[in-house]
Parts: sequence; C-alpha cells; structure tokens
Amino acid sequence: MLILLNKPYDVLCQFSREGGRAVLADFVPVKGVYPAGRLDRDSEGLVVLTDDGKLQARIADPRHKLEKTYLAQVEGVVGEAALERLRKGVELNDGPTLPAGARAVEEPPWLWPRTPPIRMRKTVPDGWIELTLREGRNRQVRRMCAAVGLPCLRLIRWRVGDWTLEGLAPGEWRQA
Repeated sequence: MLILLNKPYDVLCQFSREGGRAVLADFVPVKGVYPAGRLDRDSEGLVVLTDDGKLQARIADPRHKLEKTYLAQVEGVVGEAALERLRKGVELNDGPTLPAGARAVEEPPWLWPRTPPIRMRKTVPDGWIELTLREGRNRQVRRMCAAVGLPCLRLIRWRVGDWTLEGLAPGEWRQA
C-alpha cells in the first residue's frame, strides 16, 4: 500500500503521540503504514507512507538518490549568484551538499494559506525557490538557503520521485 499525504504545518511526522501535538494518525486512519522519509514539524507538503519495508527504504535511503522537489519561500531577493551556488552544492557544517536543481519561481497559484501565517517584514523582500535534491540531510533545504543568504520562511515538499502533491489540500491523502 502506498499513501500520499499533504502534511500540514505543525504536524509531527510520526504516528505515536507526543504531548498534545498533532501527528500523522490525526490525518491518516490507516494502520500499518509508516513514513518513507520525514518532514520537520515546521515544513509542509508531501509525505509518502507505505506498509512495504523495502519500498520505504528505497524511498528514504539517500543512497538511492530519489529526487525530491521543494518550494521554499525565502527572505531576500533571489539572485542568480545564490542560485548558482545552490546548483554547485554548498558547504554545510556536516560537509558539502551534492549539486541541486535550483531556480527562482513565482509564488505557486495553488498555494494554500498557512496557519499561522509566516512572519513578513515590510522592509525585507521575499521570493520563492524551487530546489530539487538527491539527498536528504536533516533540515537540508533550510540550511542550504541560509548558506547562500536566503533564510527560509516557508518550506513545502512538492515531489518525491514520481509522486506529487497535486490535488491534495493540507491534511488530505490518497492511495497511489
């Protein structure tokens, strides 16, 4: 079984309860499935769930280099120099990243409002980056954006391999 979930902001990417926080079980009432990779509590978007351990490992394991595409709303003007650094890979405290696909994009027309809304500063512009990675380190997109001077305000995973968020509102899921 394979399930695609649009994980809302502030939901833990686990089924077990931890205090009063929302978890995957609040949205997916299917027993015996587990996330193939995780999204941080403050990130939104596509989480792939499966009951197939081998498939879960293939999706989540960085050795398989399965592409994941993210949309990041960043603070600052997205310039070509920052994008080129992302494309070549940046140095993080745990070593260099692999080269990434990076391009400036407009705010997606399908984007849902976030609750709570992101913090906006009137004197600082913001922009959007589409970033495609073949690795999955802890908070990697946020750290990469910060490394090129573009702190991440909002992060949405759009695609994992051939699966996308298309047609899924926050909290909705479908069987793939």
